[in-house]
Amino acid sequence: MASQPRRGGVSLPERRAAKSDSNGSIISKLSGSPIVSRGRQAASDAVLVTRKLLKSTGKAAWIAGTTFLILVVPLIIEMDREQQMNELELQQASLLGTPPQPQK
Repeated sequence: MASQPRRGGVSLPERRAAKSDSNGSIISKLSGSPIVSRGRQAASDAVLVTRKLLKSTGKAAWIAGTTFLILVVPLIIEMDREQQMNELELQQASLLGTPPQPQK
């Protein structure tokens, strides 16, 4: 009974389903192809490598920044103090009238 056509109305669900299946099958064939699968895998691998690279770059930047703050900044401050002390000594010597001593 289900296979008998109806009288009185035009209904073609078989053709509509076949048409949508043909479109779906092309998309499913393309999405299931080995080229697309390899492309997706390559993109996934690229994302993974990029994340690891960014993470390691961030760690390296953190290490470099903290090392600079701990070792280099105090050295710069100390060198600036030394230069200011030398200039102060030169000013005091010139005010007192003694000849300036040659710099080492």
